[in-house]
Amino acid sequence: MKKKLGAIALLSVAAVAIAGCSTGDNGNAGGDASGFDPDGAQGQNITFWVMGGDTPEEARQFLVDEYKDATGGTLTIEQQDWSDALTKLTNQLPDSKNTPDVTEIGNTWSPTFTGAGAFTNLSAIYDELGGENLLQSFVDVGSVDGQQYALPYYFGSRYITYRKDIWQAAGLDEPTTLAEFNESVKQLKTADQAGFYIGGEDWRNGVSWIFANGGELAEKDGDKWVSTLSAEKSIEGLTQFQDIFTNASNAPATEDDSTPWININNDKNGAAPTAATIIAPGWAHWSIGDYDGVNDEGVEQRTWNDDVFGVFPLPGVEAGTVAPVFAGGSNIAISKASENQEGAKELLRIIFSQEYQELLGTNGLGPANTEYVDSLGDDQFAVALRDSALGSKLTPAAPGWAAVEGQKILEEFFGKVAAGGDVSSLAEEYDAKIDAIING
Repeated sequence: MKKKLGAIALLSVAAVAIAGCSTGDNGNAGGDASGFDPDGAQGQNITFWVMGGDTPEEARQFLVDEYKDATGGTLTIEQQDWSDALTKLTNQLPDSKNTPDVTEIGNTWSPTFTGAGAFTNLSAIYDELGGENLLQSFVDVGSVDGQQYALPYYFGSRYITYRKDIWQAAGLDEPTTLAEFNESVKQLKTADQAGFYIGGEDWRNGVSWIFANGGELAEKDGDKWVSTLSAEKSIEGLTQFQDIFTNASNAPATEDDSTPWININNDKNGAAPTAATIIAPGWAHWSIGDYDGVNDEGVEQRTWNDDVFGVFPLPGVEAGTVAPVFAGGSNIAISKASENQEGAKELLRIIFSQEYQELLGTNGLGPANTEYVDSLGDDQFAVALRDSALGSKLTPAAPGWAAVEGQKILEEFFGKVAAGGDVSSLAEEYDAKIDAIING
């Protein structure tokens, strides 16, 4: 499998460059925190990078309008693709002439960029932006030595969507434990249908089996992070993942993040679904349902059907518990190299306002400020999202974690496990690979 080594090489160079320019007192992180200066924000034109299409158009327009009203300046929102975002951030964050003033960043990349000094110290405005009400696991991965640099933008969580009709025809009820789930989805596999559709390299979902069994991807040992794929509890989870991939999924072992809602839907021509069960982020329910044609923009439309589809959080090992799943979502930060610091802070004030936080919630994105989670609603999707997010976990807050992801090490590892490799031997091999880069 081809590795994206170029992005990591660039990241390493940028980390050194940014750290060299840092004037702060917190290791490699950026300089002293300062508060809001509304007067200084007046007339500043700024750029905000959003990653992918998760931020809805309604929310984007709200930010543009509110920023104009607050400062008289222009906010330009530029959407970046996740596929090359790491390279773009690495190249442009240190460059004051080309850096975005504010950027969304994957939560798992935050430790690397914050530790390298890429972001402005937000500690002086942290409390005004929400403080302890902000999702603390996301705050932690964006902090260095107790100083905040990257704050949560929104959270998402993954839960199970299943075909009620298929499960009921097989005489199966919603499972109450992970073992029941594993056995049920294996029973549902046929030659033409996955009992549970999950790609072999889809580690962001596959890691749930490690977490549920008490394992971790990595742990801190003294001053260093060490990979723990070969730990006993991690092996237990990986063995379960290998079993359900082999006996429940019909996805390729080389498939990573995908669009499994395509598999659970009836085809627009009436063909049967190719999956009885999937795991996906909460917002995926908008793409699941009965086919209703296409809209004026040519986008496929579907209507959820409660008689056909259902949702539930992935159950934990013990009855009545929920398995920890990978916490999706993003952080947000101000580029240390930005020449428009006050305008950037004003944008953060707007983003963390109650109105914008609730706007995110009504669009199915978990608001960064936990005071406003009720904006997600109380339907089955909101309940499943909240329940699955309650115990969700992030990847390790290690300075080299972005390198682990950028080199696709976990995709490669999970793919080999899914393909039937010896779990223990592979885990030891990939622990060594991760240990070589996880500490930056």
